[in-house]
Amino acid sequence: MELLFRGAKDQPPLIRRSMDSNKDRPEEKDEKILSGTTLHVYRYLYKQGRPLGVHEVQRALKMQAASSAHYHLRKLVEAGLVKEREGGYVVDRVLFENMIRVRGSLLPIQTTFSAFFATTLIFLLTILRPRQLYGVYVFALIIDLTALGIFSFQAIQAIRKIRTL
Repeated sequence: MELLFRGAKDQPPLIRRSMDSNKDRPEEKDEKILSGTTLHVYRYLYKQGRPLGVHEVQRALKMQAASSAHYHLRKLVEAGLVKEREGGYVVDRVLFENMIRVRGSLLPIQTTFSAFFATTLIFLLTILRPRQLYGVYVFALIIDLTALGIFSFQAIQAIRKIRTL
């Protein structure tokens, strides 16, 4: 079933939306494409961050035939996730949102916030610790611990989501 959104009377529809949410969500289509070996190929291309040829992907992922690597690369190209360039294939659309790459590893951005709040907590407990407890100091500790807990929880959830892809 489709809903049509119109401007003024006698004008053509401006936006055409389907009531079926699965058709409008490209992320779900991408998640279906990104499974098994295709996901491994996509992750490898993303981690390398440079154009790679079919044989490089084949050797790195220990595939038996170059045609197998080519099949998965073509599948990613057709999905619009990877582009073919002169030097090889390179990731065109990043699906790992809110992620940072550190030496070939993917980390959720929340890990940097967790590290920041853990560091400030250490400073509060060691260097900035007053001789007598004040309300402001206790408040700062509570805020810091709350932020550390929230960002750590979000980071753990993001890591679990990546591993299930």
